Amino acid sequence: MEAPPFSYSSSSSLAFRSSSPSSLLFLRYNLRKNHLKFKSSRNFSVRASSAGSSAVTLLDYGAGNVRSLRNAIRYLGFDIKDVKTPEDILKADRLIFPGVGAFASAMDVLNKSGMAEALCSYIESDRPFLGICLGLQLLFESSEENGPVTGLGLIPGMVGRFDSSNGFRVPHIGWNALQIRNDSEILDDVGDHHVYFVHSYRAIPSDENKDWISSTCNYGDNFIASVRRGNVHAVQFHPEKSGEVGLSILRRFLQPKSAMTKKPSEVKASKLAKRVIACLDVRSNDKGDLVVTKGDQYDVREHTEENEVRNLGKPVELAGQYYKDGADEITFLNITGFRDFPLGDLPMLQVLRYTSENVFVPLTVGGGIRDFIDVNGRHYSSLEVASEYFRSGADKISIGSDAVYAAEEYLGTGVKTGKSSLEQISRVYGNQAVVVSIDPRRVYLKDPKDVEFKTIRVANPGPNGEEFAWYQCTVSGGREGRPIGAYELAKAVEELGAGEILLNCIDCDGQGKGFDIDLIKMISDAVSIPVIASSGAGSVEHFSEVFAKTNASAALAAGIFHRKEVPIQSVKEHLFKEHIEVRI
Repeated sequence: MEAPPFSYSSSSSLAFRSSSPSSLLFLRYNLRKNHLKFKSSRNFSVRASSAGSSAVTLLDYGAGNVRSLRNAIRYLGFDIKDVKTPEDILKADRLIFPGVGAFASAMDVLNKSGMAEALCSYIESDRPFLGICLGLQLLFESSEENGPVTGLGLIPGMVGRFDSSNGFRVPHIGWNALQIRNDSEILDDVGDHHVYFVHSYRAIPSDENKDWISSTCNYGDNFIASVRRGNVHAVQFHPEKSGEVGLSILRRFLQPKSAMTKKPSEVKASKLAKRVIACLDVRSNDKGDLVVTKGDQYDVREHTEENEVRNLGKPVELAGQYYKDGADEITFLNITGFRDFPLGDLPMLQVLRYTSENVFVPLTVGGGIRDFIDVNGRHYSSLEVASEYFRSGADKISIGSDAVYAAEEYLGTGVKTGKSSLEQISRVYGNQAVVVSIDPRRVYLKDPKDVEFKTIRVANPGPNGEEFAWYQCTVSGGREGRPIGAYELAKAVEELGAGEILLNCIDCDGQGKGFDIDLIKMISDAVSIPVIASSGAGSVEHFSEVFAKTNASAALAAGIFHRKEVPIQSVKEHLFKEHIEVRI
Protein backbone atom coordinates (compact mmCIF):
# COMPACT_ATOMS: atom_id res chain seq x y z
CA MET A 1 0.00 0.00 0.00
CA GLU A 2 1.40 3.37 -1.00
CA ALA A 3 2.00 5.80 1.83
CA PRO A 4 0.26 9.19 1.73
CA PRO A 5 2.47 12.08 0.61
CA PHE A 6 4.08 14.43 3.09
CA SER A 7 2.68 17.92 3.47
CA TYR A 8 4.91 20.96 3.67
CA SER A 9 4.50 24.46 5.04
CA SER A 10 6.32 26.19 2.20
CA SER A 11 5.85 25.93 -1.54
CA SER A 12 9.50 26.84 -2.02
CA SER A 13 10.74 23.71 -0.24
CA LEU A 14 12.52 20.99 -2.17
CA ALA A 15 9.36 18.94 -2.31
CA PHE A 16 9.65 16.25 -4.94
CA ARG A 17 7.13 13.57 -5.73
CA SER A 18 8.72 10.17 -5.43
CA SER A 19 7.59 9.23 -8.92
CA SER A 20 9.29 12.18 -10.61
CA PRO A 21 12.88 11.66 -11.85
CA SER A 22 13.16 15.34 -12.77
CA SER A 23 12.57 16.36 -9.18
CA LEU A 24 15.43 14.13 -8.11
CA LEU A 25 17.66 15.88 -10.63
CA PHE A 26 16.52 19.19 -9.12
CA LEU A 27 17.52 17.90 -5.68
CA ARG A 28 21.00 16.99 -6.95
CA TYR A 29 21.40 20.46 -8.47
CA ASN A 30 20.63 22.14 -5.16
CA LEU A 31 22.92 19.82 -3.23
CA ARG A 32 25.81 20.63 -5.57
CA LYS A 33 25.04 24.34 -5.49
CA ASN A 34 25.36 24.18 -1.71
CA HIS A 35 28.67 22.28 -2.01
CA LEU A 36 27.07 19.12 -0.63
CA LYS A 37 26.58 20.72 2.77
CA PHE A 38 23.97 19.26 5.05
CA LYS A 39 21.66 22.26 5.02
CA SER A 40 18.19 21.13 4.16
CA SER A 41 15.86 23.63 2.52
CA ARG A 42 12.91 21.50 3.52
CA ASN A 43 10.63 22.80 6.23
CA PHE A 44 9.30 19.54 7.59
CA SER A 45 10.58 18.43 10.94
CA VAL A 46 13.27 15.81 11.35
CA ARG A 47 13.42 14.84 14.97
CA ALA A 48 14.81 12.05 17.09
CA SER A 49 12.36 9.49 18.35
CA SER A 50 11.32 9.34 21.95
CA ALA A 51 12.57 5.78 22.17
CA GLY A 52 15.45 4.97 24.48
CA SER A 53 19.08 5.11 23.40
CA SER A 54 19.08 1.35 22.82
CA ALA A 55 16.61 1.61 19.92
CA VAL A 56 17.81 1.41 16.31
CA THR A 57 15.51 2.16 13.39
CA LEU A 58 15.85 -0.32 10.54
CA LEU A 59 14.65 0.33 6.99
CA ASP A 60 13.86 -3.16 5.69
CA TYR A 61 11.86 -3.11 2.47
CA GLY A 62 11.56 -6.89 2.25
CA ALA A 63 14.27 -8.02 -0.19
CA GLY A 64 16.92 -10.56 0.76
CA ASN A 65 18.39 -11.60 4.09
CA VAL A 66 18.18 -8.88 6.73
CA ARG A 67 17.86 -11.38 9.58
CA SER A 68 21.64 -11.48 10.01
CA LEU A 69 21.79 -7.71 10.49
CA ARG A 70 18.91 -7.89 12.97
CA ASN A 71 20.75 -10.59 14.85
CA ALA A 72 23.99 -8.58 14.87
CA ILE A 73 22.20 -5.51 16.24
CA ARG A 74 20.53 -7.55 18.97
CA TYR A 75 23.81 -9.35 19.67
CA LEU A 76 25.30 -5.92 20.44
CA GLY A 77 22.50 -5.21 22.89
CA PHE A 78 20.21 -2.93 20.88
CA ASP A 79 16.50 -3.06 20.18
CA ILE A 80 15.08 -2.62 16.68
CA LYS A 81 12.27 -0.45 15.47
CA ASP A 82 11.12 -1.16 11.91
CA VAL A 83 10.23 1.59 9.48
CA LYS A 84 6.59 1.31 8.49
CA THR A 85 5.95 4.84 7.24
CA PRO A 86 8.12 7.73 6.00
CA GLU A 87 7.41 9.47 9.30
CA ASP A 88 9.28 6.68 11.09
CA ILE A 89 12.42 7.67 9.17
CA LEU A 90 12.05 11.31 10.16
CA LYS A 91 11.67 10.39 13.84
CA ALA A 92 14.60 7.96 13.92
CA ASP A 93 17.35 8.43 16.45
CA ARG A 94 19.71 6.19 14.42
CA LEU A 95 18.83 4.74 11.03
CA ILE A 96 20.34 1.70 9.31
CA PHE A 97 19.45 0.98 5.69
CA PRO A 98 20.61 -2.53 4.61
CA GLY A 99 19.87 -2.28 0.89
CA VAL A 100 19.76 -5.62 -0.90
CA GLY A 101 18.64 -6.76 -4.35
CA ALA A 102 18.53 -4.72 -7.53
CA PHE A 103 18.98 -0.92 -7.69
CA ALA A 104 15.85 -0.29 -9.80
CA SER A 105 13.60 -2.43 -7.62
CA ALA A 106 14.82 -0.72 -4.47
CA MET A 107 14.29 2.78 -5.89
CA ASP A 108 10.83 1.78 -7.06
CA VAL A 109 9.88 0.69 -3.54
CA LEU A 110 11.39 3.81 -1.96
CA ASN A 111 9.68 6.12 -4.42
CA LYS A 112 6.24 4.55 -4.28
CA SER A 113 6.24 4.44 -0.48
CA GLY A 114 7.49 7.99 -0.01
CA MET A 115 10.60 6.67 1.71
CA ALA A 116 12.99 8.26 -0.81
CA GLU A 117 11.88 11.74 0.15
CA ALA A 118 12.15 11.01 3.84
CA LEU A 119 15.61 9.47 3.43
CA CYS A 120 16.95 12.52 1.62
CA SER A 121 15.60 14.83 4.29
CA TYR A 122 16.99 12.69 7.11
CA ILE A 123 20.46 12.51 5.54
CA GLU A 124 20.57 16.20 4.64
CA SER A 125 19.88 16.95 8.30
CA ASP A 126 23.08 15.10 9.28
CA ARG A 127 21.36 12.55 11.49
CA PRO A 128 23.11 9.23 12.28
CA PHE A 129 22.76 7.01 9.21
CA LEU A 130 24.42 3.79 8.07
CA GLY A 131 23.79 2.44 4.57
CA ILE A 132 24.96 -1.07 3.75
CA CYS A 133 25.78 -2.43 0.27
CA LEU A 134 22.92 -1.23 -1.95
CA GLY A 135 22.21 1.22 0.85
CA LEU A 136 25.44 2.96 -0.22
CA GLN A 137 24.83 2.71 -3.97
CA LEU A 138 21.37 4.29 -3.76
CA LEU A 139 22.93 7.50 -2.39
CA PHE A 140 24.54 8.14 -5.80
CA GLU A 141 23.00 9.92 -8.76
CA SER A 142 22.25 6.83 -10.82
CA SER A 143 23.11 3.24 -11.64
CA GLU A 144 23.60 1.46 -14.95
CA GLU A 145 22.08 -1.74 -13.48
CA ASN A 146 19.06 -2.40 -15.71
CA GLY A 147 19.22 1.28 -16.49
CA PRO A 148 20.32 3.95 -16.24
CA VAL A 149 18.16 4.29 -13.13
CA THR A 150 17.97 7.49 -11.09
CA GLY A 151 19.17 7.22 -7.47
CA LEU A 152 18.72 9.49 -4.47
CA GLY A 153 21.28 11.92 -5.91
CA LEU A 154 23.05 12.80 -2.67
CA ILE A 155 26.53 11.82 -3.89
CA PRO A 156 27.85 12.65 -7.39
CA GLY A 157 28.55 9.72 -9.67
CA MET A 158 27.07 6.69 -11.42
CA VAL A 159 27.19 3.14 -10.08
CA GLY A 160 28.58 0.83 -12.79
CA ARG A 161 29.26 -2.87 -13.24
CA PHE A 162 32.69 -4.38 -12.63
CA ASP A 163 34.64 -5.07 -15.80
CA SER A 164 35.18 -8.82 -16.15
CA SER A 165 37.16 -8.50 -19.39
CA ASN A 166 40.39 -8.00 -17.43
CA GLY A 167 40.14 -11.44 -15.81
CA PHE A 168 38.45 -10.40 -12.57
CA ARG A 169 35.44 -12.50 -11.69
CA VAL A 170 32.05 -10.86 -11.33
CA PRO A 171 30.34 -10.79 -8.85
CA HIS A 172 33.06 -9.59 -6.50
CA ILE A 173 32.52 -12.15 -3.74
CA GLY A 174 34.72 -12.61 -0.71
CA TRP A 175 36.97 -11.01 1.88
CA ASN A 176 38.95 -8.04 0.61
CA ALA A 177 41.17 -5.30 2.04
CA LEU A 178 40.30 -1.64 2.62
CA GLN A 179 42.49 1.37 1.94
CA ILE A 180 41.24 3.80 4.56
CA ARG A 181 41.62 7.38 3.32
CA ASN A 182 40.11 9.83 5.75
CA ASP A 183 38.77 9.96 9.26
CA SER A 184 36.22 7.19 9.05
CA GLU A 185 35.33 6.81 12.74
CA ILE A 186 33.37 3.57 12.37
CA LEU A 187 36.32 1.91 10.55
CA ASP A 188 38.82 2.62 13.32
CA ASP A 189 38.99 -1.06 14.32
CA VAL A 190 39.36 -2.46 10.79
CA GLY A 191 43.09 -1.83 10.48
CA ASP A 192 44.68 -4.66 8.51
CA HIS A 193 41.65 -6.97 8.56
CA HIS A 194 39.57 -8.20 5.62
CA VAL A 195 35.86 -7.40 5.27
CA TYR A 196 33.22 -9.27 3.28
CA PHE A 197 31.95 -8.03 -0.09
CA VAL A 198 29.32 -9.49 -2.41
CA HIS A 199 28.30 -7.27 -5.34
CA SER A 200 28.49 -6.83 -9.11
CA TYR A 201 28.20 -3.03 -9.24
CA ARG A 202 30.31 -0.29 -7.64
CA ALA A 203 30.91 3.46 -7.59
CA ILE A 204 34.22 4.91 -8.78
CA PRO A 205 36.11 7.73 -6.99
CA SER A 206 36.11 11.12 -8.75
CA ASP A 207 36.96 14.72 -8.06
CA GLU A 208 33.27 15.41 -7.53
CA ASN A 209 32.79 12.78 -4.79
CA LYS A 210 36.28 12.61 -3.25
CA ASP A 211 35.23 14.55 -0.14
CA TRP A 212 32.75 11.81 0.70
CA ILE A 213 35.15 8.88 0.45
CA SER A 214 36.42 7.32 3.67
CA SER A 215 37.87 4.13 2.17
CA THR A 216 38.41 2.39 -1.15
CA CYS A 217 39.00 -1.20 -2.21
CA ASN A 218 40.83 -2.59 -5.21
CA TYR A 219 39.27 -5.19 -7.46
CA GLY A 220 40.48 -4.62 -10.98
CA ASP A 221 40.31 -0.91 -10.23
CA ASN A 222 39.76 1.19 -7.14
CA PHE A 223 36.14 1.55 -6.13
CA ILE A 224 34.40 3.29 -3.22
CA ALA A 225 34.20 0.95 -0.23
CA SER A 226 32.76 3.48 2.24
CA VAL A 227 31.68 7.09 2.54
CA ARG A 228 31.31 9.47 5.44
CA ARG A 229 30.00 12.98 5.84
CA GLY A 230 29.37 14.08 9.42
CA ASN A 231 27.06 11.53 11.03
CA VAL A 232 26.25 9.91 7.70
CA HIS A 233 28.05 6.67 6.89
CA ALA A 234 27.63 4.02 4.20
CA VAL A 235 29.65 0.92 3.32
CA GLN A 236 29.72 -1.29 0.22
CA PHE A 237 30.69 -4.37 2.23
CA HIS A 238 28.59 -6.26 4.77
CA PRO A 239 29.67 -5.61 8.38
CA GLU A 240 27.07 -8.12 9.64
CA LYS A 241 28.91 -10.79 7.59
CA SER A 242 32.47 -9.65 8.38
CA GLY A 243 32.92 -11.52 11.66
CA GLU A 244 34.24 -9.75 14.73
CA VAL A 245 35.63 -6.89 12.64
CA GLY A 246 32.20 -6.27 11.19
CA LEU A 247 30.60 -6.29 14.62
CA SER A 248 33.09 -3.65 15.74
CA ILE A 249 32.00 -1.43 12.82
CA LEU A 250 28.36 -1.73 13.83
CA ARG A 251 29.27 -1.13 17.47
CA ARG A 252 31.14 2.06 16.63
CA PHE A 253 28.16 3.35 14.68
CA LEU A 254 25.71 2.47 17.46
CA GLN A 255 28.00 3.60 20.30
CA PRO A 256 30.26 6.28 18.77
CA LYS A 257 31.57 7.52 22.13
CA SER A 258 32.29 4.15 23.68
CA ALA A 259 35.89 3.16 24.40
CA MET A 260 37.07 0.18 22.41
CA THR A 261 40.33 -1.66 22.08
CA LYS A 262 41.62 -2.25 18.58
CA LYS A 263 42.45 -5.91 18.02
CA PRO A 264 45.68 -6.21 16.02
CA SER A 265 45.75 -8.48 12.98
CA GLU A 266 48.44 -11.13 12.68
CA VAL A 267 48.35 -10.73 8.90
CA LYS A 268 48.03 -7.53 6.87
CA ALA A 269 45.13 -7.74 4.43
CA SER A 270 46.25 -6.61 0.97
CA LYS A 271 43.84 -8.05 -1.60
CA LEU A 272 40.94 -10.45 -2.16
CA ALA A 273 41.51 -13.53 -0.03
CA LYS A 274 40.97 -17.13 -1.03
CA ARG A 275 38.04 -18.50 0.97
CA VAL A 276 37.97 -21.64 3.10
CA ILE A 277 34.39 -22.88 3.43
CA ALA A 278 33.00 -25.42 5.86
CA CYS A 279 30.18 -27.54 4.44
CA LEU A 280 27.56 -29.33 6.51
CA ASP A 281 25.55 -32.04 4.75
CA VAL A 282 22.34 -32.13 6.76
CA ARG A 283 19.60 -34.75 6.79
CA SER A 284 17.30 -36.58 9.18
CA ASN A 285 18.58 -39.87 10.55
CA ASP A 286 16.37 -42.92 10.98
CA LYS A 287 15.15 -41.58 14.33
CA GLY A 288 14.02 -38.30 12.79
CA ASP A 289 16.82 -36.19 14.29
CA LEU A 290 18.53 -33.61 12.07
CA VAL A 291 22.24 -34.47 11.91
CA VAL A 292 25.37 -33.52 10.01
CA THR A 293 26.56 -36.44 7.94
CA LYS A 294 29.22 -37.09 5.29
CA GLY A 295 29.18 -39.37 2.31
CA ASP A 296 31.71 -41.65 0.69
CA GLN A 297 31.02 -40.97 -2.99
CA TYR A 298 27.60 -39.70 -1.80
CA ASP A 299 26.83 -42.79 0.33
CA VAL A 300 26.01 -41.50 3.86
CA ARG A 301 25.20 -44.88 5.45
CA GLU A 302 27.58 -46.66 7.81
CA HIS A 303 28.70 -50.03 6.50
CA THR A 304 27.42 -51.86 9.57
CA GLU A 305 24.61 -54.30 10.30
CA GLU A 306 22.35 -51.40 11.36
CA ASN A 307 23.23 -49.42 8.20
CA GLU A 308 22.43 -46.17 10.04
CA VAL A 309 23.00 -42.66 8.73
CA ARG A 310 26.52 -41.48 9.57
CA ASN A 311 26.18 -38.93 12.41
CA LEU A 312 28.97 -36.36 12.74
CA GLY A 313 27.27 -33.83 14.99
CA LYS A 314 24.53 -31.26 15.42
CA PRO A 315 24.37 -28.64 12.67
CA VAL A 316 23.91 -25.48 14.77
CA GLU A 317 26.71 -26.40 17.19
CA LEU A 318 29.12 -27.35 14.40
CA ALA A 319 28.41 -24.17 12.43
CA GLY A 320 29.08 -22.10 15.55
CA GLN A 321 32.37 -23.88 16.14
CA TYR A 322 33.49 -23.43 12.54
CA TYR A 323 32.74 -19.72 12.79
CA LYS A 324 34.99 -19.50 15.85
CA ASP A 325 37.64 -21.57 14.04
CA GLY A 326 37.81 -19.03 11.22
CA ALA A 327 35.64 -20.46 8.43
CA ASP A 328 35.01 -17.77 5.82
CA GLU A 329 31.57 -19.14 5.00
CA ILE A 330 29.24 -21.90 6.16
CA THR A 331 27.28 -23.99 3.66
CA PHE A 332 24.30 -26.17 4.61
CA LEU A 333 23.25 -28.77 2.05
CA ASN A 334 19.91 -30.41 2.77
CA ILE A 335 20.83 -33.62 1.01
CA THR A 336 17.32 -35.10 1.02
CA GLY A 337 15.77 -31.84 -0.19
CA PHE A 338 15.51 -33.18 -3.75
CA ARG A 339 12.67 -35.47 -2.63
CA ASP A 340 11.17 -33.60 0.34
CA PHE A 341 9.10 -30.41 0.47
CA PRO A 342 11.55 -27.82 1.89
CA LEU A 343 8.96 -25.43 3.31
CA GLY A 344 7.64 -28.35 5.32
CA ASP A 345 11.15 -28.96 6.62
CA LEU A 346 10.80 -26.79 9.71
CA PRO A 347 13.92 -28.20 11.43
CA MET A 348 16.12 -27.05 8.50
CA LEU A 349 14.62 -23.59 8.60
CA GLN A 350 15.19 -23.50 12.34
CA VAL A 351 18.82 -24.50 11.83
CA LEU A 352 19.29 -21.40 9.69
CA ARG A 353 17.49 -19.14 12.15
CA TYR A 354 19.43 -20.35 15.18
CA THR A 355 22.78 -20.37 13.35
CA SER A 356 22.39 -16.79 12.13
CA GLU A 357 21.93 -15.58 15.71
CA ASN A 358 25.60 -16.13 16.52
CA VAL A 359 27.41 -16.77 13.23
CA PHE A 360 28.38 -13.57 11.42
CA VAL A 361 29.85 -14.90 8.19
CA PRO A 362 27.89 -15.75 5.02
CA LEU A 363 25.48 -18.70 5.13
CA THR A 364 24.54 -20.68 2.04
CA VAL A 365 21.76 -23.27 1.95
CA GLY A 366 20.86 -25.75 -0.76
CA GLY A 367 18.51 -28.61 -1.37
CA GLY A 368 15.07 -28.85 -2.95
CA ILE A 369 14.87 -25.32 -4.31
CA ARG A 370 12.32 -25.79 -7.07
CA ASP A 371 8.57 -25.47 -7.69
CA PHE A 372 6.40 -27.64 -5.42
CA ILE A 373 2.81 -28.71 -5.00
CA ASP A 374 2.07 -29.73 -1.41
CA VAL A 375 -0.35 -32.41 -0.20
CA ASN A 376 -3.19 -29.89 -0.23
CA GLY A 377 -2.63 -29.02 -3.87
CA ARG A 378 -1.10 -25.60 -3.09
CA HIS A 379 1.56 -24.55 -5.60
CA TYR A 380 4.77 -23.02 -4.29
CA SER A 381 7.18 -21.39 -6.72
CA SER A 382 10.91 -21.84 -6.38
CA LEU A 383 11.05 -18.12 -5.65
CA GLU A 384 8.79 -18.60 -2.62
CA VAL A 385 10.98 -21.46 -1.39
CA ALA A 386 14.14 -19.36 -1.77
CA SER A 387 12.48 -16.37 -0.11
CA GLU A 388 11.74 -18.44 2.97
CA TYR A 389 15.36 -19.54 3.14
CA PHE A 390 16.49 -15.90 2.87
CA ARG A 391 14.05 -14.81 5.57
CA SER A 392 15.38 -17.59 7.79
CA GLY A 393 18.97 -16.37 7.56
CA ALA A 394 20.50 -17.57 4.29
CA ASP A 395 22.65 -15.14 2.31
CA LYS A 396 22.91 -17.37 -0.74
CA ILE A 397 20.91 -20.31 -2.00
CA SER A 398 22.37 -23.24 -3.89
CA ILE A 399 20.43 -24.84 -6.76
CA GLY A 400 21.32 -28.32 -8.00
CA SER A 401 19.01 -30.55 -10.02
CA ASP A 402 16.68 -27.77 -11.11
CA ALA A 403 19.59 -25.85 -12.62
CA VAL A 404 20.52 -28.92 -14.68
CA TYR A 405 17.04 -29.15 -16.15
CA ALA A 406 16.99 -25.41 -16.86
CA ALA A 407 20.37 -25.59 -18.61
CA GLU A 408 19.28 -28.56 -20.71
CA GLU A 409 16.21 -26.67 -21.87
CA TYR A 410 18.19 -23.52 -22.60
CA LEU A 411 20.85 -25.36 -24.60
CA GLY A 412 18.15 -27.21 -26.51
CA THR A 413 16.09 -24.15 -27.45
CA GLY A 414 18.50 -21.24 -27.15
CA VAL A 415 15.73 -19.34 -25.36
CA LYS A 416 15.80 -17.91 -21.84
CA THR A 417 12.24 -18.36 -20.63
CA GLY A 418 12.77 -16.50 -17.36
CA LYS A 419 10.68 -19.16 -15.65
CA SER A 420 13.39 -21.39 -14.19
CA SER A 421 14.21 -21.16 -10.49
CA LEU A 422 17.69 -19.92 -11.39
CA GLU A 423 16.37 -17.06 -13.52
CA GLN A 424 13.57 -16.07 -11.14
CA ILE A 425 15.69 -15.93 -8.01
CA SER A 426 18.59 -14.19 -9.76
CA ARG A 427 16.25 -11.56 -11.18
CA VAL A 428 14.72 -10.71 -7.79
CA TYR A 429 17.69 -11.13 -5.44
CA GLY A 430 20.63 -10.61 -7.78
CA ASN A 431 22.99 -13.22 -9.23
CA GLN A 432 25.34 -12.86 -6.24
CA ALA A 433 22.67 -14.64 -4.16
CA VAL A 434 22.51 -17.71 -6.43
CA VAL A 435 24.99 -20.59 -6.36
CA VAL A 436 24.68 -23.53 -8.75
CA SER A 437 25.91 -26.84 -7.35
CA ILE A 438 27.29 -29.18 -10.02
CA ASP A 439 27.58 -32.91 -9.23
CA PRO A 440 29.53 -34.54 -12.07
CA ARG A 441 30.95 -38.02 -12.48
CA ARG A 442 34.11 -38.70 -14.51
CA VAL A 443 33.59 -40.79 -17.66
CA TYR A 444 36.83 -42.01 -19.25
CA LEU A 445 37.31 -42.09 -23.01
CA LYS A 446 39.91 -43.42 -25.39
CA ASP A 447 38.88 -40.97 -28.10
CA PRO A 448 37.50 -37.50 -27.28
CA LYS A 449 35.45 -37.65 -30.48
CA ASP A 450 33.28 -40.37 -28.95
CA VAL A 451 31.06 -37.75 -27.23
CA GLU A 452 29.65 -34.34 -28.12
CA PHE A 453 30.67 -32.85 -24.77
CA LYS A 454 33.82 -31.03 -23.72
CA THR A 455 36.60 -33.49 -22.94
CA ILE A 456 40.03 -33.07 -21.39
CA ARG A 457 43.24 -35.02 -21.28
CA VAL A 458 43.44 -36.25 -17.68
CA ALA A 459 46.56 -36.17 -15.54
CA ASN A 460 45.91 -39.73 -14.31
CA PRO A 461 44.76 -42.24 -16.97
CA GLY A 462 41.61 -44.32 -16.49
CA PRO A 463 41.45 -47.98 -15.40
CA ASN A 464 42.07 -49.17 -18.96
CA GLY A 465 44.67 -46.57 -19.79
CA GLU A 466 42.17 -44.02 -21.14
CA GLU A 467 43.79 -40.61 -21.55
CA PHE A 468 40.62 -38.55 -21.90
CA ALA A 469 37.47 -37.96 -19.90
CA TRP A 470 34.28 -35.95 -19.86
CA TYR A 471 32.31 -35.09 -16.74
CA GLN A 472 28.68 -36.20 -16.81
CA CYS A 473 26.33 -34.14 -14.66
CA THR A 474 23.92 -35.87 -12.31
CA VAL A 475 20.71 -35.01 -10.47
CA SER A 476 18.84 -36.35 -7.43
CA GLY A 477 21.90 -36.51 -5.20
CA GLY A 478 24.08 -38.21 -7.82
CA ARG A 479 21.56 -40.96 -8.51
CA GLU A 480 20.74 -40.09 -12.11
CA GLY A 481 23.09 -39.18 -14.92
CA ARG A 482 22.03 -36.54 -17.44
CA PRO A 483 23.01 -35.89 -21.08
CA ILE A 484 25.00 -32.76 -20.29
CA GLY A 485 28.61 -32.20 -19.32
CA ALA A 486 29.95 -30.10 -16.45
CA TYR A 487 31.56 -27.66 -18.89
CA GLU A 488 28.33 -27.16 -20.85
CA LEU A 489 26.31 -26.81 -17.64
CA ALA A 490 28.68 -24.24 -16.14
CA LYS A 491 28.61 -22.06 -19.26
CA ALA A 492 24.81 -22.27 -19.49
CA VAL A 493 24.03 -21.44 -15.86
CA GLU A 494 26.35 -18.44 -15.97
CA GLU A 495 24.26 -17.10 -18.86
CA LEU A 496 21.03 -17.89 -16.99
CA GLY A 497 22.05 -15.83 -13.96
CA ALA A 498 24.21 -17.90 -11.59
CA GLY A 499 26.63 -15.82 -9.55
CA GLU A 500 28.85 -18.64 -8.32
CA ILE A 501 29.49 -22.33 -8.97
CA LEU A 502 29.96 -24.99 -6.30
CA LEU A 503 31.90 -27.65 -8.17
CA ASN A 504 31.73 -31.14 -6.66
CA CYS A 505 33.11 -34.42 -7.99
CA ILE A 506 31.44 -37.72 -7.14
CA ASP A 507 34.62 -39.71 -7.87
CA CYS A 508 36.64 -37.71 -5.33
CA ASP A 509 33.96 -37.34 -2.64
CA GLY A 510 35.15 -38.67 0.72
CA GLN A 511 38.38 -40.10 -0.71
CA GLY A 512 40.77 -37.61 0.91
CA LYS A 513 43.16 -37.77 -2.06
CA GLY A 514 42.77 -34.20 -3.20
CA PHE A 515 40.49 -32.12 -5.36
CA ASP A 516 39.93 -33.04 -9.01
CA ILE A 517 42.37 -30.50 -10.44
CA ASP A 518 41.56 -31.37 -14.06
CA LEU A 519 37.86 -30.66 -13.54
CA ILE A 520 38.30 -27.51 -11.47
CA LYS A 521 40.82 -26.00 -13.88
CA MET A 522 38.54 -26.70 -16.85
CA ILE A 523 35.50 -25.02 -15.24
CA SER A 524 37.27 -22.12 -13.52
CA ASP A 525 38.98 -21.25 -16.84
CA ALA A 526 35.67 -21.43 -18.72
CA VAL A 527 33.51 -19.04 -16.68
CA SER A 528 33.90 -15.50 -15.35
CA ILE A 529 31.99 -16.10 -12.10
CA PRO A 530 33.66 -17.45 -8.94
CA VAL A 531 34.13 -21.22 -8.64
CA ILE A 532 34.21 -23.08 -5.30
CA ALA A 533 36.31 -26.26 -5.38
CA SER A 534 34.71 -29.17 -3.52
CA SER A 535 35.18 -32.91 -2.91
CA GLY A 536 38.37 -34.75 -2.01
CA ALA A 537 40.30 -32.58 0.47
CA GLY A 538 42.33 -34.69 2.88
CA SER A 539 45.25 -32.46 3.90
CA VAL A 540 46.28 -28.81 4.08
CA GLU A 541 48.43 -29.33 0.98
CA HIS A 542 45.33 -30.11 -1.07
CA PHE A 543 44.06 -26.57 -0.47
CA SER A 544 47.28 -24.87 -1.59
CA GLU A 545 47.42 -27.20 -4.61
CA VAL A 546 43.95 -26.27 -5.86
CA PHE A 547 44.63 -22.56 -5.44
CA ALA A 548 48.04 -22.80 -7.12
CA LYS A 549 46.93 -24.89 -10.10
CA THR A 550 43.44 -23.53 -10.82
CA ASN A 551 41.49 -20.28 -10.75
CA ALA A 552 39.21 -21.43 -7.94
CA SER A 553 38.10 -18.58 -5.68
CA ALA A 554 37.34 -20.81 -2.70
CA ALA A 555 37.78 -24.36 -1.46
CA LEU A 556 35.20 -26.28 0.53
CA ALA A 557 35.57 -29.28 2.82
CA ALA A 558 33.37 -31.23 5.17
CA GLY A 559 34.52 -34.57 6.59
CA ILE A 560 38.08 -33.55 7.50
CA PHE A 561 36.65 -30.66 9.53
CA HIS A 562 33.87 -32.72 11.15
CA ARG A 563 36.26 -35.49 12.18
CA LYS A 564 38.84 -32.92 13.34
CA GLU A 565 41.47 -34.45 11.07
CA VAL A 566 42.46 -31.06 9.64
CA PRO A 567 41.49 -27.90 11.59
CA ILE A 568 40.40 -24.85 9.60
CA GLN A 569 43.07 -22.74 11.26
CA SER A 570 45.76 -25.19 10.13
CA VAL A 571 44.55 -24.83 6.55
CA LYS A 572 44.81 -21.05 6.75
CA GLU A 573 48.20 -21.05 8.41
CA HIS A 574 49.49 -23.36 5.67
CA LEU A 575 48.05 -21.16 2.91
CA PHE A 576 49.63 -18.08 4.48
CA LYS A 577 53.02 -19.78 4.55
CA GLU A 578 52.54 -20.60 0.87
CA HIS A 579 51.99 -16.87 0.19
CA ILE A 580 48.31 -17.31 -0.61
CA GLU A 581 46.13 -14.46 0.67
CA VAL A 582 43.75 -15.61 3.41
CA ARG A 583 41.72 -14.04 6.18
CA ILE A 584 43.26 -14.85 9.55
